[in-house]
Amino acid sequence: MVGIPAIAPYDLPTQDSLPANLADWTPAADRAALVVHDMQRFFLRPLSDPLRAGLVHHAAQLRKRAASLGVPVAYSAQPGGMTSEERGLLADFWGPGMRTSPEDREVVDELAPADGDWLLTKRRYSAFYRSDLLQRLRDAGRDQIVLCGVYAHIGVLATAIDAFSHDIQVFLAADAVADFSARQHRWTLEYVAQRCGVVVLSDQVFA
Repeated sequence: MVGIPAIAPYDLPTQDSLPANLADWTPAADRAALVVHDMQRFFLRPLSDPLRAGLVHHAAQLRKRAASLGVPVAYSAQPGGMTSEERGLLADFWGPGMRTSPEDREVVDELAPADGDWLLTKRRYSAFYRSDLLQRLRDAGRDQIVLCGVYAHIGVLATAIDAFSHDIQVFLAADAVADFSARQHRWTLEYVAQRCGVVVLSDQVFA
């Protein structure tokens, strides 16, 4: 069966459940950009209410703090209504995808983009793929990204690996991402902490 599966409720990570980080990096407001990854209504619809509420709350608080400190905020979002040619191999795993209607495409209200935010059209797993995210980071003198959004083991991880490959330090907000299961969420945190970034809680970013 293709498409996003039904997602059972699970608890978001806490300090006691975070994996050990290898890298000794610290997010800095004058070096970082916040990437809000795919927080569109279509992608959040499968989440249970408690999981969705926790995810959105932590991501919204992180976005508010970043904006107050002058940290650039980037949004990745799929365009919806992709043709079979545009969708390519994604269709074999996820079906036709979202429509172009606001009920699917819009970022959830609590995280609505503000004037001046960077809006990126998302075509594959990584937010860097065929977007100007890397150039925007370079132009803004940013060599760190903080990641929040969905889904952790798919697009969030692909974006983290791409950033790392461009020598951009990655900070994954463990309680401001969600996944298909607690197991996949945990696996992603462990991979990032050991291979390509630093795992933190959202309230530790720019604290």
